[in-house]
Amino acid sequence: MRFPKPLRSERLNAAFAMRPGLPESLFGLGELERIRTVADLDETRVIGDFRSPDPRLLATLDILITGWGAPWIGAAELDEMPRLRAIVHAGGTVKGHIGPQAWERGILVTTAAGANAYPVAEYTLAAILLAGKDVPGLSAAYARDPAFSAASRGDIGNYRRTVGIIGASRVGRRVIELLGHFDFYVLLYDPYLPDADPVLTRATRVELDELFRRSSIVSVHAPLLPETTGLVGRRRLALMSPGSVLINTARGALVDHEALAEAVRTRGLRAVLDVTAPEPLPAGHPLRALPGVILTPHVAGSLGNELRRLGESATTEIELLAAGQPPRCPVGRESLVTMA
Repeated sequence: MRFPKPLRSERLNAAFAMRPGLPESLFGLGELERIRTVADLDETRVIGDFRSPDPRLLATLDILITGWGAPWIGAAELDEMPRLRAIVHAGGTVKGHIGPQAWERGILVTTAAGANAYPVAEYTLAAILLAGKDVPGLSAAYARDPAFSAASRGDIGNYRRTVGIIGASRVGRRVIELLGHFDFYVLLYDPYLPDADPVLTRATRVELDELFRRSSIVSVHAPLLPETTGLVGRRRLALMSPGSVLINTARGALVDHEALAEAVRTRGLRAVLDVTAPEPLPAGHPLRALPGVILTPHVAGSLGNELRRLGESATTEIELLAAGQPPRCPVGRESLVTMA
């Protein structure tokens, strides 16, 4: 869908719909000025729900800029915004706040998921490199014994190590791109991947069981769907060699946590988990205490100054839309099936 250029006699109207205080983290003065060049925007008015805003504001909106904490946008909400032509999401998935009516009414939806993929992929790369050197285990041993040396460890290192990537998502593709700068063998499993996909020049496609058998590090980047819930379970974990590492930065429910805890206890598997189900794990959960398991509090995605990358992405989308140019990262209704 092409976003029509505004007439000379009219101005586009835009508003934020997200968690209060979030726009200040996402958009700096430069981004706000760029948006104001093409649209009227009052950054002090943030829509937290659609029951409180002035109906006159909603009736004049052309662009809604959403972020984390955005209220639900369904048929009733869209009825209040008859001029709305685009929902620009300064975040990743839009599943949680945009109903199918947006696409039915021809409203353009965009996402900053591509921008959010960068820090997740960087976290994953760091986890892979450190896991390949067994830095967590060596650090713990060194803390216990100042004279400890890893010189005799022939099983560590990242030269020609095999890494398995589950899911050619935006994050998965970015991880594969980053791994191309190192001496890894990269395997990839993704049942939706076409044969001519260029990512296959960087990774070898294999079936999922083969990926688990051959990889000493497995990183999960698949969407959470009914058929992927519990994708990494007891049977597939049993295919991994002792000492192998599972990394999950996607969705917690993709991994059977009880089966993983058992594999860590009995077979020496290791894990780096930035997402869990539930999140956070209960205080007494075995994964919290097992050596070889690193839990981080959902920090792989955009945080701190990384949020500005999301705001930059959304700002560029608004400029393209106002100029009648195709967006960089549109969300089609059909893509919701495989969106994280």
